[in-house]
Amino acid sequence: MGRHVQLVMGPAGSGKSTYCSTIMTHCQNINRSVHLVNLDPAAEHFEYPPSVDIRELITLEDVMEELDYGPNGGLIYCMEFLLNNIDWLEEELGDYEDDYLIFDCPGQIELYTHFPVMRRLCETLQRWNFRVCGVYVLDSQFMEDTAKYFAGVMTATSAMINLEIPHINVMSKMDIMLQKAKMEDLEAFFDPDPLLLTEDANAQTRPRFYNLNRAIAQLIDDYSVVSFLPLDITDEESIDYILSSIDTSIQYGEDLEPKEPKELEGDEGGVDQDDD
Repeated sequence: MGRHVQLVMGPAGSGKSTYCSTIMTHCQNINRSVHLVNLDPAAEHFEYPPSVDIRELITLEDVMEELDYGPNGGLIYCMEFLLNNIDWLEEELGDYEDDYLIFDCPGQIELYTHFPVMRRLCETLQRWNFRVCGVYVLDSQFMEDTAKYFAGVMTATSAMINLEIPHINVMSKMDIMLQKAKMEDLEAFFDPDPLLLTEDANAQTRPRFYNLNRAIAQLIDDYSVVSFLPLDITDEESIDYILSSIDTSIQYGEDLEPKEPKELEGDEGGVDQDDD
């Protein structure tokens, strides 16, 4: 039976938790068994209660209080503590066969680009026969500042290269962005040609940064691995398209057996169907 994971990443405030709750609601509406796994030891509020919660193992608050760490160092300590006690996570995930797990991850970008913590976690999940897709969430309002957008593309690229798993990039909060701009004016940011956007970046920075802008744009263009799927949480088709893209990347559903439809309550004889 299949074991499937979405590893939801992205900068703090990018909309990861909203993305997770949106996908959870959508999956429940289509009768898919789905569970939330919280990997953020600093998380406080959830729209859906997590089935597995790292805070039962360790919390950022305790680390900062007991070890006198700052929030960044404390978060890295928490994730390394998880890896050193990985048997706990294996036991927590042991019963989830033929289920779909959504991992809500911390927002500290260094975990995906500078430290091997998340890469080691992905390798461990794959050893446990999970098919893992990375979902990198970027705030669509980054598109209002081309220099900031370039930074988002570079961090997404770094995460993709570092983790080496199937990867989907999501441009979140499109419902907000579409109140400011038309979709056709934003499409250049979904499958970016950074060389064409260099002029916009130069217009927003001082001349001494022009060569740097061109170098960054060339680097992004050379790799040319990043594209974004727009997510509008008010549009069911947008949500379904992103979920379908992720399902395809991890081959969800290919090894599932057909399930019998559920009978309606109080109808022991099943559901009557009218002849056409």
